[in-house]
Amino acid sequence: MQIAILTFEGFNELDSLIAFGILNRVRQPGWRVSIASPSATVQSMNGLTIEAQVSLEEACDADAVLVGSGKLTRDVVANAELMSRLRLDPARQLLGAQCSGALILARLGMLNNVPACTDLITKPWVEAAGVAVLDQPFTANGNVATAGGCLASQYLAAWFIARLVGVAAASDALHYVAPVGEKDLYVQRALTNISPFL
Repeated sequence: MQIAILTFEGFNELDSLIAFGILNRVRQPGWRVSIASPSATVQSMNGLTIEAQVSLEEACDADAVLVGSGKLTRDVVANAELMSRLRLDPARQLLGAQCSGALILARLGMLNNVPACTDLITKPWVEAAGVAVLDQPFTANGNVATAGGCLASQYLAAWFIARLVGVAAASDALHYVAPVGEKDLYVQRALTNISPFL
């Protein structure tokens, strides 16, 4: 199972790397989580530089693709050449967008007539793209999910794991990363948010 996290210049570390960490808690043959970027390296909104593990084209062949967010997402959706490289298909892939990543899914036509979640800063831009924004951390419709707020990335990661492996695996991954003394509550809250969409 191949999972790619699309990570662009100016990316939000919390969105890409929290999901990366949680998704990598799954220990299963063939399970691979990769950072996918349009260039060999990308720099975060706070100056962290990371290397891409796979290209955007390789990401488009993954079983699941999480579209990360960042401060330059509007530049990404305005770049026709870059957007043309994103050949995503909810008929064959699970797709998820974190915060401003919803703009990318909207531009690709994946959110037509479907409400989405996003962060408060991005909300007016997503609405301007014709997408209704929900006041909640997570939603999904079929194979397409969106999450709003940096720490909602846990819900997106849990949804991917639950859909690809099962709820028990998602619970285990969340339990591993949850704060000590709050583990059961943390897992329960996450499952409450994603269960209606499984």
